Amino acid sequence: MAVPDQNVTQQQPTQPSPRQRAAIAELLRRVAPLADELGERFRAAGHELALVGGPVRDALLRRVGKDLDFTTDAPPQRVLEIIRGWADHVWTIGIEFGTVGLRKGDHQLEITTYRSESYDPRSRKPQVSYGTSLLEDLRRRDFAVNAMAARLPGHEFVDPFGGLADLERKVLRTPGRPEDSFSDDPLRMLRAARFAAQLGFTVAPEVVRAMTDMAGRIEIVSAERVRDELSKLLCGAHPRQGLALLVDTGLAAHVLPELPKLRLEIDEHHRHKDVYEHSLIVLEQAIAQEEDGPDLVLRLAALLHDIGKPKTRRFEPGGRVSFHHHEVVGAKMARKRLTALRYPKDVVADVSRLVELHLRFHGYGTGEWTDSAVRRYVRDAGHLLPRLHKLTRADCTTRNRRKAERLRRTYDDLEARIERLAAEEELAKLRPELDGNEIQAVLGISPGPLVGKAYRFLLDLRLDRGVIGKEAATRELLRWAEAEGLPVPAGDGGAASSGRDDAAETRPAEDGQA
Repeated sequence: MAVPDQNVTQQQPTQPSPRQRAAIAELLRRVAPLADELGERFRAAGHELALVGGPVRDALLRRVGKDLDFTTDAPPQRVLEIIRGWADHVWTIGIEFGTVGLRKGDHQLEITTYRSESYDPRSRKPQVSYGTSLLEDLRRRDFAVNAMAARLPGHEFVDPFGGLADLERKVLRTPGRPEDSFSDDPLRMLRAARFAAQLGFTVAPEVVRAMTDMAGRIEIVSAERVRDELSKLLCGAHPRQGLALLVDTGLAAHVLPELPKLRLEIDEHHRHKDVYEHSLIVLEQAIAQEEDGPDLVLRLAALLHDIGKPKTRRFEPGGRVSFHHHEVVGAKMARKRLTALRYPKDVVADVSRLVELHLRFHGYGTGEWTDSAVRRYVRDAGHLLPRLHKLTRADCTTRNRRKAERLRRTYDDLEARIERLAAEEELAKLRPELDGNEIQAVLGISPGPLVGKAYRFLLDLRLDRGVIGKEAATRELLRWAEAEGLPVPAGDGGAASSGRDDAAETRPAEDGQA
């Protein structure tokens, strides 16, 4: 194992246990001859190469991945020369930061030149300078558990900052002083929370203190980098742990201020817990329903579903607290925050829509909705219906078992009705029974806004009454046109003035919606 020089924070010498040595050997065996072959190419060219960071850490944790990170003393242009003709594909999108990406067989590799980086207080981009020492490169890394390496092709294990011991204790420390590390790159404060969420590790007290003291420094980091760390945190195995760290250190006040504002707001339905606690439980209960791995949209919606409550809180007579229309306010807030974090438009739209719809079910009562209201619930949810099912079920955090069981049975009933209607009417394809061309032919009009208005009328008719057939739909369209003062084509007056179809169903004033 490499010995740290006198300028490096000294750690107790550690050596891998037999089990850990086997893990490292397994990692190197799994990527050999690829890793050794690459190491030989760099040695022949007069340069160093080491497998570093996440792959080494994950091998020791028995986590398997196909992405490999290497570090070298060779500058980027020299790296390109060394791998020319060897790599299956090369990309240079990160070359300004010293990183060359490549693919070899089933593996994706990144080779980064030894470097150090720091932020100018006036810039959002790090300043990168290249180094010549593996030790110095490891010193500048975020956490000791990520500052371990295996030299290639000789497989020498390098751990100058006690990362191995930290893995055993499941703790996150910085290689040097955390204040220096976070000053160099403030994003590392978010990475601490992210790794806590991904690995379930605790964060060393001195690191937490530095995060708390320097939380405002995160403002210098670009929204895109913050977004990426937040997404990885939320999709980790222990997101609650990472989110709590963000809130407790004050970082959340800068990157997701809506979250800590929930902490003192008491939920009117669950007075034994505040809305912050309720939101974290909803997040955990939504995660428990995931079927195909982490669902970022569902997790964001669960976390943000009640962020409108602080703005809508009202104290009512008798000590009651209300949050009228908090779902509408919350949807707007979610859209604004996620847009500021540069999330893709589809993610912003889906999350804000789920926040807006999350209370809709509570107007269902004990099943009083008409089929029309059920159709509208499905139509309004659209492709988000499966997620809305999960979010609605997750939103029940009451400790009253009877109430929880009643809500579960009621939602079971709603889902059963949706399935029945879907089987009968192809509910997922809700469209009027006359398309745009047929509307124009019936009314004798040309393309324009009037066609859209007629289309919306027929869609409402479809939602209210289900499938009534093209003939009945045509009669209703002509009746509507007459009521709108539009000229009805000659010969259709009788149909337009005929009585309402016997199958008509009275539309409820509120559509059963909350």
